[in-house]
Amino acid sequence: MELTVAGVVLLAASIHPLRELILKNTAFPEAAYLGVILVWVVIVNVHAFVLDVDLRSGLAVLPLILISTVGLMFYYIGILTTLKTGDLSVYYPIIRAAPLFIVIFGWLILGQSYGPVMLGGVALVMVGAFFLQYRRGARMLQHPATFLTATLAMVGMGTQSLADSEAIKVVEPTVLLVWMYFFLAPACALYFIIRKPADRPLLTHLFGGWGKTPFRYLLAAATSYLSYYLILVSYQMGGNVAAVNSLRQASIPLSVILGGYFLKEADTGSRLAWALVLAVGVAVIIFAR
Repeated sequence: MELTVAGVVLLAASIHPLRELILKNTAFPEAAYLGVILVWVVIVNVHAFVLDVDLRSGLAVLPLILISTVGLMFYYIGILTTLKTGDLSVYYPIIRAAPLFIVIFGWLILGQSYGPVMLGGVALVMVGAFFLQYRRGARMLQHPATFLTATLAMVGMGTQSLADSEAIKVVEPTVLLVWMYFFLAPACALYFIIRKPADRPLLTHLFGGWGKTPFRYLLAAATSYLSYYLILVSYQMGGNVAAVNSLRQASIPLSVILGGYFLKEADTGSRLAWALVLAVGVAVIIFAR
């Protein structure tokens, strides 16, 4: 992988954990996700206007945009459902296993090939990422339905990444994002309305957090937008989708450090050993040819 591309991906990975840190323990998870999505709509349209891009060019890759949107929708549904029905520390390793899905799907369906060094790096990253997040003694199949929703989120993320990496060969990142969020915002709003608890007013369910933590929503949206935009730029620069999404796992050790320092989460020290394994995998991927 080119060092410039790796640098862009690692910068995106370093920004990514900030959203989860900012939104952790929010009172209304659906309102938080919808709030971030709506702010993204504003940001990306302003960004596209400033860059003066041709939004009509998105029509050329509309099927890929729709696939990416559906993938992201599955990711949101999967992770929100997993958060409600299971322990995220148990199932998050599955959600973040998208690089494995990308490699397997790319090999079986798309006819892509990967060298042994690259695959070794991906394997090290996935092992390190898994044990960084996995809680000892927990059983993943204790709640099969939650296991399935976590898998749905993983497949959604992998599908979105594959579609994005192809679409970005034709259109600018802002064009892709404008079209994607044009479809995603109403789809997510409709899903959240359907899933509204019976005892919660609709406006509170969709927008309740804005009255309490508006700046958290704005900051979470801005940081996550920048992170995702940089990933699209890395595809545009020729980054391999499997390698890019493996390098994105570098955000996990940072989230461990942030969680231990700011949120006083336990077992931070022992997990840093697995962070070293992940770091070695990242280095292998960067220098793989």
